[in-house]
Amino acid sequence: MLVGVDGCKAGWIAVRRDPGSTPRSSCMAPSVNVFASFVALLASLPADAVIAVDMPIGLPEFSQKGGRGPEALVRPLLGQRQSSVFSIPSRAALYADTNDFTTIEAWYAAHRRASEVAKTTSDPPRGVSIQAFGIFSKIREIDTLLIAHPELRSRVFESHPEVAFCRLNGDQAMQLPKKIKGSINPAGMTERKALLNRHGYEMGFLDQAPPRGAAADDFLDAAAMMLIAGRIAGGEARPFPDPPGRDSFGIPVAIWA
Repeated sequence: MLVGVDGCKAGWIAVRRDPGSTPRSSCMAPSVNVFASFVALLASLPADAVIAVDMPIGLPEFSQKGGRGPEALVRPLLGQRQSSVFSIPSRAALYADTNDFTTIEAWYAAHRRASEVAKTTSDPPRGVSIQAFGIFSKIREIDTLLIAHPELRSRVFESHPEVAFCRLNGDQAMQLPKKIKGSINPAGMTERKALLNRHGYEMGFLDQAPPRGAAADDFLDAAAMMLIAGRIAGGEARPFPDPPGRDSFGIPVAIWA
């Protein structure tokens, strides 16, 4: 089974394809679901499912300029889309505050604490962007699972949607952004749907409304991740870097596409 996953407001959106089917198989069309946790997602899958997820995997103890090696390697591929790849701070910054935030003031206070830790564990000193901080809990969710269950490391792979679209597009970055000032850009979505359609997805599948709790761009990103899962399973995907590095827990560090 091939599974593409992206984080979303309600948790995780997953597009999956059963063994032996293709995206166009009428009898076994891809399915899309939202799960509240990554544990719940894993519980719904067979033990040998290959999963590509849009989430950083493998954390640095000390952050260098440009982030981890994978980020620095893929940005030059993306042209105007390279701002979609943001740097990941140190593991200490990611775990600086793991509380649930009941107020917006507490959320911003936690962001400030994480930024202070990030500055002391980076060269040159660098804080944490609001965008990166917004997914810290999801990064930790996967990180703790891969630390506790090393067997998952051969099944759960990091990818990145814009890198995936670029690789699927013959190593040409997408011309249009998916969003402009935080809002969906219809032209950018159409460009990506056309590419996914060329790789086997039916337009009817791509045009459906995403499940409750996920946005339209989350859905397309998960669909692209599923194609990368297929490339990984088939030995066609490339890791950046090649070979992947390892973090202090032995977790592989690479963006696959």
